[in-house]
Amino acid sequence: MTTYILRHGQTDYSKRYLVNGNPAKPVHLNEEGRNSLSGVWRILPLHSVATWLTSEFPRARQTASLLMGVPSPALVIDARLNELDYGDFEGKPFLEYAAWLDGNGSSRRPPGATESQREGIRRMLTGVLAALEHPGPRVLVGHGLLVSVLLWYRNHTGDEAMPLFFPEAPCLGPVAIHDDELPILITALLDDLDSGILREATGGGDASILRIGEGPAVATVDPVSPSHSPDQKDFPHA
Repeated sequence: MTTYILRHGQTDYSKRYLVNGNPAKPVHLNEEGRNSLSGVWRILPLHSVATWLTSEFPRARQTASLLMGVPSPALVIDARLNELDYGDFEGKPFLEYAAWLDGNGSSRRPPGATESQREGIRRMLTGVLAALEHPGPRVLVGHGLLVSVLLWYRNHTGDEAMPLFFPEAPCLGPVAIHDDELPILITALLDDLDSGILREATGGGDASILRIGEGPAVATVDPVSPSHSPDQKDFPHA
């Protein structure tokens, strides 16, 4: 069996590059996000899906519900798949959080937050692994950081440490992972998390913010139009 993991559809927050780590905030898909769902219908074997899983966030639940159709299996909501808790950065441009993260590292919790970046990633990965408890095939709708981490793992070299910032995960772009591969992948990523924290604790980290216009995009940053200079463009949420 296979688990298909994808980021939710576009919202006005993601379009404006604002962070939302509070599931109580009613951030839903915008028109473009809803319209783009038709592309997923052509990619995924939606009629054969046995289990649908999402985070608690409205945008993820809405994405799954619209893809499920009627009749459909029950929707499994797992808080372990939630977006990061951004604390005092809630609702602000991603660049503000990124600057804080660059200066403080992945294992420190932002002001007002209940978790660090690495703690949040670990939580998300345990939620992905728990998907195997449900019948497959499965579709799991999560958030950009989770999908970015999975894509990084698929493309990284064996000796490459987990970075502080990740390339953007596209909205609604599924990552397919077979049941035999999933536990191995998650175990390897959890080991990478431990190694990355050790590197930071011993001063071995070399992470830096990759700003728009200076190479690869930071975290989940959308590609920038040539008409925008770096200081004219905010960064999106993870």
